[in-house]
Amino acid sequence: MTFAIPGPALLFAPANRAEVIPKAAAKADMVILDLEDGAGELDRARAYRNIREAGLDPARTIVRLVGPGDPHFEEDLAFVRSTEYTTVMLPKVHANIPESLNGLDVIAMIETPTAVVHIREIAEHPSVVGLFWGAEDLTTMLGGTHSRYQEDEPHRLAYRDTMRLTRALMHIHATAAGKLSIDAVHADFNDDAGQFEEAVDAARSGFAGTACIHPKQVSVVRRAYQPEAKQLEWAKRVVEKAAQFPGAFQLDGEMVDAPLIAQARRVIERAQ
Repeated sequence: MTFAIPGPALLFAPANRAEVIPKAAAKADMVILDLEDGAGELDRARAYRNIREAGLDPARTIVRLVGPGDPHFEEDLAFVRSTEYTTVMLPKVHANIPESLNGLDVIAMIETPTAVVHIREIAEHPSVVGLFWGAEDLTTMLGGTHSRYQEDEPHRLAYRDTMRLTRALMHIHATAAGKLSIDAVHADFNDDAGQFEEAVDAARSGFAGTACIHPKQVSVVRRAYQPEAKQLEWAKRVVEKAAQFPGAFQLDGEMVDAPLIAQARRVIERAQ
């Protein structure tokens, strides 16, 4: 994998709000300048000017275009090509990636039923560097009303099976294709506990990062991607003992072999 993100917390910033863009860029590991859902109805000329004048680091900036079926798609794409930004997020993907995106680094959104069916082809496309999924659009297109279980149902706040399946398939296919995967936003930005729980699961499952919709979520996500003290201590002990043995060994009554040693090294890498 040649494309990487500098940290786990990616923050959306509406492109039509010039005052928000530098604050979001300073807060997050990577900022997503939004020309789609998060921006609402916008004056595109003003939004383009805001992005152009922001002076952000292209290596830490993503521009989310509208989807290929939107009448503003080609306009958004032409604008991005006129800037120094080379990483775009593409929503409303269906079965393929438009050839007009060739030469850009594309993070494809898996948020339509057709995209779920074609995750493998999307992940393997040469322009695609990563995948990101959207629970709410997918739920709507599936004819549903809620992506998560509600208070009057069991498993409160947990994603429904269709969402969990999509998340897992996206992560597996992205990794198989050598691409990174980014976890969906936690819409309730006042729910620190729920955000932390989901981000911990994403980190331990191997996601590269988690998207945020509010600045207060950034610190929660970063904390979630950092190994806990006991986990880090275990990892260091595993790596130290692995240097003494050519193969598997026992540690605290647990058999440790190559996969666990690799996981321990990854924990240490994340801590650093």
